[in-house]
Amino acid sequence: MKKLRVGLVFGGCSGEHEVSITSAKAIQGALHTAPNLDQYEVVPFYIHKNGCWQSGPVATKALEMVQPQNFAGEINRWQFPENTSTIDVWFPILHGPNGEDGTLQGLLQLMQVPYVGSGVLGSSAGMDKIAMKIVFEAAGLAQVKYVPVTRAQIWSDACVFTQLCDRIESEIGYPNFVKPANLGSSVGISKVRTRSELEAALDSAASFDRRIVVEAGVVAREVECAVLGNSQPRASVVGEISFDSDFYDYETKYTEGRASLQIPAPLPKEITQKIQEMAISAFIAVDAAGLSRVDFFYVESTGEVFINEINTLPGFTATSMYPQLWGASGVSFPDLVDRLIQLAVEYHAVSE
Repeated sequence: MKKLRVGLVFGGCSGEHEVSITSAKAIQGALHTAPNLDQYEVVPFYIHKNGCWQSGPVATKALEMVQPQNFAGEINRWQFPENTSTIDVWFPILHGPNGEDGTLQGLLQLMQVPYVGSGVLGSSAGMDKIAMKIVFEAAGLAQVKYVPVTRAQIWSDACVFTQLCDRIESEIGYPNFVKPANLGSSVGISKVRTRSELEAALDSAASFDRRIVVEAGVVAREVECAVLGNSQPRASVVGEISFDSDFYDYETKYTEGRASLQIPAPLPKEITQKIQEMAISAFIAVDAAGLSRVDFFYVESTGEVFINEINTLPGFTATSMYPQLWGASGVSFPDLVDRLIQLAVEYHAVSE
């Protein structure tokens, strides 16, 4: 049987470049494990931080966590490696902007070759927190109060900025969270308790993105659910994140020992079922495909569950929440990678 050539795309132009490399290395390891080894041939494609694609020895070095040399010569972001045309199915594992926001997916769509994960719509709706919240609202999914904000409002004259802060205090109150709408891994997020902190947080978030969202803070447990599938998705067991910091920021996420995962989460059966149902509803609402991780707030004192966000291309190391949730649901890491590739092929066949 002819092996499928899997184009493993990683790296990229976002601040999550290094996380992408770690995810790609884990996926390559899974594809080099039997029986995947007999079905797939992995072809790595490394995207430099300047946007240039390279395969061959440079990509192999990057997967080995050896820092490749900067791309030499004239930068041509539309010049792809020659073996690009030989790929049977793409496995993009780029996190953040220019990787999971629909831009790369649009390029892969033009290639007319199957690729793992959501299409352009699901990826873009899942990346922009304001668009995501609008979709969730239309789908009837409960979420905390929020105010959408633009960079133009923040960096306007003093009168407009004062009115904006007044509105946030009136509609949201304190504490609240100020988030860039289009960044992942908690980059640029601030927890705010006072007017001076709000003003500083808005200015900081505007330096990362032209769209910002301010969300009400809640005293809640943070739980997550993984979704797998296309037109008939299914949900994993639910996991819980515990941490010793003020909130689940970038440093806490990626510093060993700062956060712990409990899988499955110790929750009432009806709450677990509700979270799983909401996860699938969110997946369908944004038109996701293949995989997603959906994050929630569980307010134990009232029994309320609020959806926080959907991540259509979550971290994929062997210790990341998404594969761990499926591992606890009876799907091993190598089997999960295999299933995602098969889902990509199925999705492409149906979409043609």
